[in-house]
Amino acid sequence: MTISGENVETLVRGLVAVPSVNPRDGDGPGEAAVAAYARDWLAARGITAEVREVLPGRPNVVAVVPGRGPRAVLLESHLDTVETDGMTIDPYAGEVRDGRLYGRGACDAKGPLAAFMLAAAELAAGEPPPCTVVLAGVADEEHRYRGVLELLKDEAGRDFAGAIVGEPTDLAPVTAHKGCVRYTVRTLGRAGHSSRPHEAVNAVSLMGPVLAHLDATAPDVPDHPLLGAATRVVTRVRGGTGPNTIPGTCEIDVDRRTLPGEDPYAVWRREGAELAALGPIEVDEPFTVDLALDTPAGSPVVATLCGALTARGRDAEVRGMPFGTDASKIADAGIPAVVFGPGSVGDAHSAAESVALADVALAAEIVIEVMRRMPCA
Repeated sequence: MTISGENVETLVRGLVAVPSVNPRDGDGPGEAAVAAYARDWLAARGITAEVREVLPGRPNVVAVVPGRGPRAVLLESHLDTVETDGMTIDPYAGEVRDGRLYGRGACDAKGPLAAFMLAAAELAAGEPPPCTVVLAGVADEEHRYRGVLELLKDEAGRDFAGAIVGEPTDLAPVTAHKGCVRYTVRTLGRAGHSSRPHEAVNAVSLMGPVLAHLDATAPDVPDHPLLGAATRVVTRVRGGTGPNTIPGTCEIDVDRRTLPGEDPYAVWRREGAELAALGPIEVDEPFTVDLALDTPAGSPVVATLCGALTARGRDAEVRGMPFGTDASKIADAGIPAVVFGPGSVGDAHSAAESVALADVALAAEIVIEVMRRMPCA
């Protein structure tokens, strides 16, 4: 079984041509148009597909390929992309050079989504696979992952044997990734006129020891075999109201990457107490919390994917990634999840984002093999 290169190029270009920049709770078209494109493409191939609204004008698209039994495997990727600012190519033209298709989302994650759609079409045209296949393109992965959370609510009554989450992994099986907790730290000084500094307490100066402490002190957590060390970094600093006013407050945002087994809120409470000991400090509740992923390599979906990779002569060693995906939410719902797809994370979000079309085709062929081999008893 070989996926047609012409079909791959046409589909990836079609997906890329439809803008789906995540509006991040602001104005913008969102994912509605690309969800409709995916639905219509699947429906034209005899696959039942529906658009399900998550937020106003921002839907998921969900399709089902019936299997020989009701137990299902979820193929999930996302519809939204990051912004196009700073791109050095036309973000929506889908230009092809040397076997690579260029455009926003080509790598993250319309290439992986295309691989899943092509696999679903091939499976629907042949003998039913052992498991029912549920294909979902979801909204809002790049911001607050509300699409996957809504999908899990919608599908709560379905028995899933496992899930493959489409992201650029260089066609490697990824079973672990870090989570994160992001929070704001604020030093509390006393504002005053810059000509009378002795009457004020400079909050920017108070932040100095906090920054030094964060730079010098790593999280006290054992390394993970696939992910290495937990990390924390300062990503933003805000302070001051004018050139002649001593600031009464200064704020920093901290990005703490968590490892499997760490509770993000427990991390935030512990680190808040640690930083509060350095002076007059407030630590706000987290503004972003995401879970880590750690799927056992022996899970059927992982083992079946690794077997299909080995049969193709590909490296089947499981990997870890430092960034998050929808897979952690799926796994938290009790569905073993593995991350897999064409493209490299180094190309994701880049000024000249692209994906190798041959890798999209190969990813589709491997997913088809997984669906045909997946044990569903």
